Amino acid sequence: MTESLTFADSILVAADPATVYATVSDVIRTGEWSPICAECWWDEGDGPRVGAWFTGRNVTPDREWQTRSQVIVADEGRAFGWSVGPGRVHWTYSMKEAEGGTRLTETWEFLPEGQEFFNEKYGDQAAEQIAERTSAARSGIPETLRAIKRVIEAR
Repeated sequence: MTESLTFADSILVAADPATVYATVSDVIRTGEWSPICAECWWDEGDGPRVGAWFTGRNVTPDREWQTRSQVIVADEGRAFGWSVGPGRVHWTYSMKEAEGGTRLTETWEFLPEGQEFFNEKYGDQAAEQIAERTSAARSGIPETLRAIKRVIEAR
C-alpha cells in the first residue's frame, strides 16, 4: 500500500491559543493567508465544528478549481483540521502554548486514497501531479504560516 506523503512546519505567533484557533478555524478568512486558496465558504451556513462542510476556490497561474472539505477536528485552542475530498488530503492546524505566545503548526497529509485518485485521474501524469502538489505544500505551508502570523499580530 502507498504511504501518506506528509509535511509540517511551525511558527511562533504572539497571541494566545484561543485567538490563533479562532483565526485559523474561520475558513472564510483563508484567502487572507493562503497562497493558493483564494476563498472558502461554509456550505449551508455551517461553521467550525466536526462534520461541517465547506468549499474552497483555489487559484494558481495554470488553473482554478474548487474543493469540498469536511472538518475532522475542531478542538478549540488546540487543533482545527479538515479532509479534502474527503479522504484524499488532510490539512491540520495545531496550537500549543509557548513562551511568547502560541506555537502554530500546519500539517499536510496526502493520503493513499488521494494518491490513488490522482493515479486514476491523471494516468501517466500522476507522478508529476503528485510531485507538484508536494512541492506546493512544502513551499506554501511556511508562506501560509508567516501570513497567519502577520494577520494575527497586526490586531
